[in-house]
Parts: sequence; C-alpha cells; structure tokens
Amino acid sequence: MFILGNFLHAIAVVLNIILTFYMYVVIIAALISWVNPDPYNPIVRFLYAATEPVLRPIRRRLPMTGIDFSPLIVIAIIMFIKYFLIASLNDLAMRIH
Repeated sequence: MFILGNFLHAIAVVLNIILTFYMYVVIIAALISWVNPDPYNPIVRFLYAATEPVLRPIRRRLPMTGIDFSPLIVIAIIMFIKYFLIASLNDLAMRIH
C-alpha cells in the first residue's frame, strides 16, 4: 500500500506546484492590467491566454463596478483548493503509507 500512498503524495505535490504557479500568473496578470500593456507583447498575450478563460466566467457573474474582483476570487478559490484538497491528499497518503 505504500505505492498508493507515495502516488497520492506525488499528486498532491504536483498539484500544489501547479496551483502556486497559476496563482502567481493571475497576480501578475492583475498587476499588468493596471497599466496599458502592449497587446502584441508575447508575455502579455500569454498572461491573457492563461487567465482569461478562468476570469471571464467570474466577471460575468459579478456586478459591474469600477474594480475587477475576479482575480481576488480566483486566488481565494486556489487557496481553498490548496488548503482543503491538497492537505486532504497528503493526510490520506500518510495514513495509507
């Protein structure tokens, strides 16, 4: 059963890395949106392509105000997943191991 425990722990670690990276991408995209970035810049295009599919549905559900709270909501969701799902996977892996 230690193989299953190691597998679950590996999934938790990889998920943690991916979610942390995506959280930083969302933060950088939010900071970049405060200035008027060049839309043809490859970095700006990557940030827009990586974050817009997640931010757009949240923006549609939020009331229109002068401040875009969708990055904050995405970060809160990421933090919830990190503290609930990843911690649960780690606990389960330790119990199996």
